[in-house]
Amino acid sequence: MSYTLTGSGTIISMRINIQNVRDFLSVQSSDTKIYIGVDSTRINSGEKWFADYTAVIVVHIDGKHGCKIFGETTRELDFDQSGEKPQLRLMNEVYKVAELYLKIVDVIEGRIVEIHLDLNPDPSFMSQSVVQQAIGYIRGVCNVSPRVKPDAFAASCAADRYRGFAQSTLEAA
Repeated sequence: MSYTLTGSGTIISMRINIQNVRDFLSVQSSDTKIYIGVDSTRINSGEKWFADYTAVIVVHIDGKHGCKIFGETTRELDFDQSGEKPQLRLMNEVYKVAELYLKIVDVIEGRIVEIHLDLNPDPSFMSQSVVQQAIGYIRGVCNVSPRVKPDAFAASCAADRYRGFAQSTLEAA
């Protein structure tokens, strides 16, 4: 496993190999379903706050034969050091999921594809403040109507599980 620190201070771990995803999808049937999601969590490191963004592509083989998950975690500086205004971090999740979709769009044509956003439309949650903006962005960029909580398992469940795996691996390194 490799870890990279970029000039901007971004730590990248367990990078998704897009060519591996493309190769895997190219041999799957048209019944295969694809779910793409990104989730983030804030991490305090010293005197600064960072955001760990975990992106996953869940390939549900033939829509009934189990799944293969491709994932990556990146750590970036969280510019909202107080944590009171998570809108930028949440929209970064949206930008990252759109970017991931666009990298594989040509090999997923003809299949059911869902983009899952880890956003809650309930007004009692902070993420509600960006739900409409996020949905509009995904519709405009990807031409897909995204799913939000509670119907966004790729972002809220698969990415969480993958992040847990990635964090334990980072801590062991």
